[in-house]
Amino acid sequence: MDKKIYLNNLYDYYSLLFTEKQREYFEAYYFDDLSLSEIAENSNVSRNAVHGQIKIVEEKLEFYERTLHLYEKSEKIRNLMKSVSPEVRKQLEELI
Repeated sequence: MDKKIYLNNLYDYYSLLFTEKQREYFEAYYFDDLSLSEIAENSNVSRNAVHGQIKIVEEKLEFYERTLHLYEKSEKIRNLMKSVSPEVRKQLEELI
């Protein structure tokens, strides 16, 4: 899986564990496709500060997933849902 897609998927699960600034930088970089320099200029900080915070978020996302496995478990549930009845599938979808 493309690392960018993987990190975005992990971010869906763990984003609330980060500071507002970390979320702002990560979203600007990965969602809005802004460069580090653009984010730095918009936030009135150095490019290195933005880069450092984005790297921290990336590393923590991977750590959280290695520890908690929320994304992995969700994917397993989604795959299992393909083999169950529509009623059970609907109940499972509500849980995830």
